Amino acid sequence: MHNIKLKIEYDGTEYVGWQFQPNGKNIQNEIEKCLKQILQEEITLIGAGRTDSGVHARGQVANFKTNKTIDLKKIQNSLNSLLPDDIKILDVQEVSLDFHSRYSAKSRFYTYYISTYPTALFRNFSWYLKYDLNFELLNECCKLVLGTHDFEGFSKLDENNEHYLSNVYISRWIFRKRFLKYQIEANRFLYGMVRGLVGSMIDVARGHMTLDDFIAVLDKKDRTKAGQFAPARGLFLENIKY
Repeated sequence: MHNIKLKIEYDGTEYVGWQFQPNGKNIQNEIEKCLKQILQEEITLIGAGRTDSGVHARGQVANFKTNKTIDLKKIQNSLNSLLPDDIKILDVQEVSLDFHSRYSAKSRFYTYYISTYPTALFRNFSWYLKYDLNFELLNECCKLVLGTHDFEGFSKLDENNEHYLSNVYISRWIFRKRFLKYQIEANRFLYGMVRGLVGSMIDVARGHMTLDDFIAVLDKKDRTKAGQFAPARGLFLENIKY
């Protein structure tokens, strides 16, 4: 038995997310179909991050098991020749049999991109905001997120969650001339958590919420006091640490 690890990049614009949904095509199935064609067997791919519809990835990780001995470089080239242009396999490795792309992960790192000017080239990869923002308030919000908190108020309902605790190691805004980006690394992420945080931070920075409102959502886990969910198109899964 061999355990094969893939590092994957994709543009999530045309997909309903990483895993199966009844209403459209998903990343996982596209790769599984190609693996079945190459290996001539049914393959189940396990992804590290279950990205939502429209979310992109530069460093998604997935693994699958097979009894066949394979040439890793040949598998990578074959997959990239069969996959659509918006999905690419960046690396293929054989790993220990106990490696699990999701449960072996120590942390995940996401970036959210915001453009401050209308752009045709990056319209599918950023959230365009045309109003003024208070950068000091953005920084205040992102500092509050650091450490272990219950993020139920900033996430979407997920009946599979036993709890809503996450330990955030990095939470920072980076300001450029025409772009802002929010970077966050944590041991685990809840459904919609990054988009919920970004949307509420932006609402604080534009005066639609107060900093006290943001703190109340974090402390009291009250979703009704939270802001909007940022659009999926600005979110990138950057890296998984093991």
